[in-house]
Amino acid sequence: MHPHAKTPHSDSPADSSSPSQDAEATTTQPSSSDIKRWRQYLADERAEAAVYRQLAQRRDGEEREILLALAEAEGRHEAHWLKLLGDHAGMPKAASTRSQMLGFLARNFGSVFVLALAQRAEGRSPYAKDPAATRAMAADEQIHEEVVRGLATRGRNRLSGTFRAAVFGANDGLVSNLSLVMGMAATGVPATVVLFSGIAGLLAGALSMGAGEYVSVRSQLELLRATRPTQATLTAAPALDIEHNELVLVYLARGMSREAAEHRAAERMGLYSCDCDPSLSLRPEADEPVNEHEAVGSAWGAAISSFCFFASGAIVPILPFIFGMTGFAALAVAGTLVGIALLSTGAVVGLLSGTSPLTRGLRQLAIGLAAATATYGLGLVFGAVMG
Repeated sequence: MHPHAKTPHSDSPADSSSPSQDAEATTTQPSSSDIKRWRQYLADERAEAAVYRQLAQRRDGEEREILLALAEAEGRHEAHWLKLLGDHAGMPKAASTRSQMLGFLARNFGSVFVLALAQRAEGRSPYAKDPAATRAMAADEQIHEEVVRGLATRGRNRLSGTFRAAVFGANDGLVSNLSLVMGMAATGVPATVVLFSGIAGLLAGALSMGAGEYVSVRSQLELLRATRPTQATLTAAPALDIEHNELVLVYLARGMSREAAEHRAAERMGLYSCDCDPSLSLRPEADEPVNEHEAVGSAWGAAISSFCFFASGAIVPILPFIFGMTGFAALAVAGTLVGIALLSTGAVVGLLSGTSPLTRGLRQLAIGLAAATATYGLGLVFGAVMG
């Protein structure tokens, strides 16, 4: 969506039914439930417009223009509800909790989390099912969701590499060390043994995760570099035999059509100097630099994040033992703390991915507790056998 592109409004074909809707709304006395619903819509539109303006203050260039255009569109929706309400608009109503949270995040952080939440908000608009809203307004909200999705995707791409390592590291630390602690405790060993086993698990797991992430990301970066074209076509072209032009094979292998490959090869060999087709003009293959670290992340960044977040997750299950707790009480506290942490990390992933934070949080919790419960059961079996 171009920042200056028009979103559907009153003169669009999709809005052909809006005059009759407005006429009916103005001639028929609205019910108290209508007034209450419309006032909430009005408050939310104002809050969402403010969110986009707040985000625009932290952006520049095209992103700023897009966000301001979204705020302008929300202003048109606000005008629609003001017209329907008339004298019933009354004093400004408080926005919904969701909209207020968006506003708080936009004012204080302006991060990708806000855009992810805004994407969900636009996607859950009730306008498509509300007869008081025009079809153009419902269409606007659908388009807005896609616009915000595009903006959020840029932030997600910047976060994806290191963030992936951080989330996986924290969850692995929480689940693996809770399982280790519960399994050891179930065998009946003293609390000090459980504590030192947890510390050993923390150090071993954090080092392993850090080393594994470094190797993984470094290897992926090396693969990316290996796939990028080199400048051999520029240096070798002058010495090539035009009758046995190997350059054509190079460009065919890169996916060009034969006509385009032959044209590019002739340019490389200096036979063409015109700019007949800008897409085939003489220029380095790597004229559009790719930020290798944007989508993959740096190897050291991934390794350090993975180490730190695994350690921060793995220390949670042993906190009760560090503070002197023993027995079932220590396990209960450890399970509760880990459960809260799993819900939190799952919710963060849900927010960033544009899905339900609650669903993702509960999924993380179920997986973590299932693994810990299974290990506890195995510990009971081993304890009985050893005993």
